[in-house]
Amino acid sequence: MIVIGADTHKQSHTVGAVGAATGRVLGDRTVKAKRRSFDDLLVWARGLGAERVWAIEDCRHVSGALERFLLRRGERVVRVAPKLMAGARRSARERGKSDVIDAVAIARAAVREGLDTLPVAQLAGRELDIRLLVDHRERLVAQRTALINDLRWHLHDLWPGFEIPARALTAGRWQQRIAGRLARAEQTARVRIARDELRRIRQLTRSIDALERELAVLVADLAPRLLAEQGCGVLTAAKLIGEIAGIARFTSDAKLARIAGSAPIPASSGRIDRHRLDRGGNRQLNCALHRLAITKGRLDPQTAAYLARKQSEGKSRREALRCLKRHLARRVWRLLQPPPTQQTPRPSTRPRTAITIHCNVPYSRFSLT
Repeated sequence: MIVIGADTHKQSHTVGAVGAATGRVLGDRTVKAKRRSFDDLLVWARGLGAERVWAIEDCRHVSGALERFLLRRGERVVRVAPKLMAGARRSARERGKSDVIDAVAIARAAVREGLDTLPVAQLAGRELDIRLLVDHRERLVAQRTALINDLRWHLHDLWPGFEIPARALTAGRWQQRIAGRLARAEQTARVRIARDELRRIRQLTRSIDALERELAVLVADLAPRLLAEQGCGVLTAAKLIGEIAGIARFTSDAKLARIAGSAPIPASSGRIDRHRLDRGGNRQLNCALHRLAITKGRLDPQTAAYLARKQSEGKSRREALRCLKRHLARRVWRLLQPPPTQQTPRPSTRPRTAITIHCNVPYSRFSLT
C-alpha cells in the first residue's frame, strides 16, 4: 500500500508518496494547479504501484479540483484534517517547512491516524447543492440584517416616537407600512436613503423566501424522515444535510457526534473518571444540533421531560442540552440512513420431496408435498 500525501495551493500542488508499512519516502512531485497537470500527476502515481490511497489536506476551496479529478478516475481519496498536521510537523525528523515536507507529513499523518478512520472523499451530490443554497441564504440574511439596523437608525431620527417591534421589518406588512409613511414624508436626503434601504430589504426578503421554498423541495426529496421529525424545520434540516455532506461518510453515530463536537472527550486518569467539553469539530454542524435541541425542548414533551430529568440530577440547563445534543446526533444519523430495500424472498434450492402415506382404509391415499 502506497499513501500519497498532497499539499495543495492555489498555484501549485505538491505530492509525496510513502510506504504505508514503513513510512519510507518513495518520491515526490510538484505540478501546477491546472487540469493538464493532473493527468501527469496520475500517470506518475500509477507508476509507483497498483494499490494506493491519496491523502489530501482538507482545504476544500483549494483541493476540490484535484479531489474531484481523482474520484472521477476511480482513485481512493481520504481527507486529512489540518489540525493533525501540527503534531506531524513537530515530530518529524527533518526540520524546517516546505511543500515537499508538508506533503510527506500529510501522508504519514494519514498512516498514523489509520486510513480506515479518516473521512472518505466522494463526488459532491445534492448535499452540496443544499449546502451552497443554505450558505447563500445566510449571506443574504446577514446583508438584510445590516440594512435593517441602518434603516432603524434613520427611522428613529425621522420619527423618535415611532416604535417598531423587534424583527418586524422582515415582515411584508411592516415593510408596506414603512414604505407608505416614507412616501408621505418630506423628501429629504435621509428619507431618500431610508426608501432605498427599504427597497433593498424587500428585494432581499423575496430572495430569502424563494430560497427557503427551494430548500423545502430539496430536503423533502432527499431526507423526508428528517423533515418529519418534530422540531426540525426546513432550515435546520437543510443545514444538517449540507454540513454532514453525505451520511455514508460516517459508519456510526459516534463518528458523526465526534465530527460535530457533541461527543464529550475522555479526560480520565487513574480512579478519576471524567470527560470534558469538545470545542472542536464542525461548529456549523454543532450549531444546527443546538438549534434542534432548543426547538425540540420547547415543542416535544419527551425531550422536555428528558431535559427536566437531567436538571433534576444536578446538571445545569446548558449541561442538559449538551447531553441532548449527543442523543440528537444519534437520532439524525439514523434518520438520514437510506431506507432498507425490500428484498424479494429467494426461492428455496432444496428439492421438493413427495411423501405418500398409505392407509388401510380402502380407496384412501394421502399425498403430502
